Amino acid sequence: MFEGLDLGNMGKMVEEMQEKAKEIQEQAKNVHFTAKAGGGLVELTANGAGEVIDLTIDDSLMDDKAYLQILLMAAMNEANKMAEDNKKSQAMGMKGGMNPFGKN
Repeated sequence: MFEGLDLGNMGKMVEEMQEKAKEIQEQAKNVHFTAKAGGGLVELTANGAGEVIDLTIDDSLMDDKAYLQILLMAAMNEANKMAEDNKKSQAMGMKGGMNPFGKN
């Protein structure tokens, strides 16, 4: 069952994966995702780490607090989803190069 498993390289592989994960986290801060809500009345930009870096609100929303709140939540949720999808994609790419069984 484990005949192809190379235990000698497991520690090295774990270290490589941890280093790659740190690298991906740093790179994520340089990736930007822009989400729009209400047909562009609210535009929110977040980086790959999920930090909001820009927000634009149309002046017409300033008198409708409830609608503004709904649009802000929608834009934030969409930007966070984009960042999460990007993280998953990066993780799958990282996983593709690692094979603990020694057969690439």
